[in-house]
Amino acid sequence: MRFNEKELVFLSRQPPEMAAELGMRGPKKGDVVKKRLVKLIVNFLFYFRTDEEEPIGALLLEQCVVTKVDSQTFSIAFLDEAERKYLFECNTEEQCKEWMDSITKASYEFMRKSLIFYRTEIHKLTGKDPLEQYGISEETRFQVSNGAQFMHRDRHTSSL
Repeated sequence: MRFNEKELVFLSRQPPEMAAELGMRGPKKGDVVKKRLVKLIVNFLFYFRTDEEEPIGALLLEQCVVTKVDSQTFSIAFLDEAERKYLFECNTEEQCKEWMDSITKASYEFMRKSLIFYRTEIHKLTGKDPLEQYGISEETRFQVSNGAQFMHRDRHTSSL
């Protein structure tokens, strides 16, 4: 996936959902744990040297698996490169749980599933599609099927 570096730097300066100094080890063999300022912004995990303002890297939190390593450590691996893991060491077990939960919920796929779930629940309660009032076109809207599941009408249209 391609990113515009200037846009990523701009995004990295936005208010984060979470930010903390964590121990971080990259995926390369021989990498050691280093203190990094880690910021979760939308669905990106930016990491910085603790004394610098520009990020040294960013992880797009899509199609990834967050795994607890021990009480204060978790890893992030991507489905297409499961052997490449990023390791993060937290200060407490509670902080580790918070980071894991927030990272899991940051992905587009999680948000999409949540939207579909809540849209289905609203449709069950009201009998109406809550997005109709916003004029979302038939081609791009998920439709109710049997009152319980949303399906995309045009399979050739890309996801939201």
